[in-house]
Amino acid sequence: MTTSYDCSDPAQRREGLAAAQRAVSLKQCVVLPTDTVYGIGADAFSPQAVATLLASKGRGRNMPPPVLIPRVQTLDGLATDITADARALAEAFWPGGLTLICHAQPSLTWDLGDTLGTVALRVPDDDVALELLTLTGPLAVSSANRTGQPAATTAADAAAQLAESVAVYLDAGPRTAADGTGSTIVDATGETLRVVRQGTIPLDRLREVVPGIVGIDDARTGAAGAHAADAAAPADTVEDVDTPSA
Repeated sequence: MTTSYDCSDPAQRREGLAAAQRAVSLKQCVVLPTDTVYGIGADAFSPQAVATLLASKGRGRNMPPPVLIPRVQTLDGLATDITADARALAEAFWPGGLTLICHAQPSLTWDLGDTLGTVALRVPDDDVALELLTLTGPLAVSSANRTGQPAATTAADAAAQLAESVAVYLDAGPRTAADGTGSTIVDATGETLRVVRQGTIPLDRLREVVPGIVGIDDARTGAAGAHAADAAAPADTVEDVDTPSA
């Protein structure tokens, strides 16, 4: 059974967050708002839940979802070999529209798909999303649309595409500020940081923090970075994070 909650109403918000937490614990998918677009989320540590998320979107393991986390400090629990530049970007732009592709902690028992040992991480700048992430822990979150369709900027858009494949919809109003634009994705797996998808944070702002970061048009990304970027942002839509890259 699918239920939608109007998070502008305090009572429905509390009820909806509790329902979403229960759904995640049962390995079901939920739709949540982010500061970019709406995302479809599932327990990042449950292969079954992640497989359900991918099936709901109509995509395969070759395009694994990014992971949303509730705070900067969670970065060290999920990623390894984090450079000083990557950490500086996280401190400057999280919560916000920045996704960092990092080396995943090898000890983690998760299966997000064919990631080549990387994980795309983001802290969204949205109160409802952050409250849910605090309740559930890290969520695998992709844009709330069927692959090949526009990213959902309202909960109704998401429901029209995903329907009964999602247990709970958290409706926090339209994502008008982002206008369907996703997060900026940076490959932080090498010594030099590289933008692999331009999104809500422009290159000049990134260079205020890390002057040596390479823009998307400056050079081709390496194989691992290109693969991870494809995982986080398929060619069919400007956002798959938020997803997400939600």
